[in-house]
Amino acid sequence: MATTNGAAPPAAADSAAAASPSLGSSSTATSTTPVISTVGEATAPSSSLTAGAQGVAQVPGSAVGGGRGAFVVLEGLDRSGKTTQVKLLQSRLIESGRGVQLMRFPDRTTPTGQIINQYLSSSATLPDQSIHLLFTANRWEASPAIAAQLAQGVTVVCDRYYYSGMVYSAAKGNPALGLGWARAPEAGLPRPDAVVFLDLDESVARERGGFGEERYETAEMQRRVRGLFWGLKRGEVGGVSFAEEAEDLVVVDAGGSVEEVAEAIWGAVRPRVEGVEGGQFGTEVRRVS
Repeated sequence: MATTNGAAPPAAADSAAAASPSLGSSSTATSTTPVISTVGEATAPSSSLTAGAQGVAQVPGSAVGGGRGAFVVLEGLDRSGKTTQVKLLQSRLIESGRGVQLMRFPDRTTPTGQIINQYLSSSATLPDQSIHLLFTANRWEASPAIAAQLAQGVTVVCDRYYYSGMVYSAAKGNPALGLGWARAPEAGLPRPDAVVFLDLDESVARERGGFGEERYETAEMQRRVRGLFWGLKRGEVGGVSFAEEAEDLVVVDAGGSVEEVAEAIWGAVRPRVEGVEGGQFGTEVRRVS
């Protein structure tokens, strides 16, 4: 199972990105992505868990090197196995002696999260810009907790983050909601040290049972999302530069077995985590610029 870091995306992904009228637009926009939420499925024994900030399951400990913790994000298409891989990565980090805090976006337990949940369940109608800013607000609610954990040497593993936020907003095809606009309100959030995007061919997703029932879980939307993630990896979408995202993002083929994908993720994440602990990324929590 190889990590695909520089390969060109499938033609379908390219054409999907090009077809989206929102790509590269720097006009006003909004993001419909996930925020952080409590996760109680930590894989360590329950006796070793304590309640972390925002009620998120946390395993006590600190960075192996004694410095700040690493911030790792997993993104992925529908049916890519992301939730399973988040848990496996958490277990691997715990086994290596690191304190781990697991977060998920969106956090549907907060007031903004409940509105987001209604929207995603298709029971609410909101302007694209409004829902994007709700998703962003959900992430900003968690920002102090993320920064505090990282400063204490805890490794934070996040199931979706602002990448999903801006990509899913831009993928809606609203000409007033481009990727550049969607990214703007994310500036100042804690910047991940590693972002793994689990890429999945549409035919494989179909074999795994097709897509879900929420409003973004359609083949066309997933096609556009895939194209935009590949654009971020290339560092440019519609003439707009995304240099930070290109630097932090690693694409992993999620079409293999659970074990193969887990090994590919670990191969991508481990050097970044060790680099953070060795001071290669600075001693302070990085911020999205």
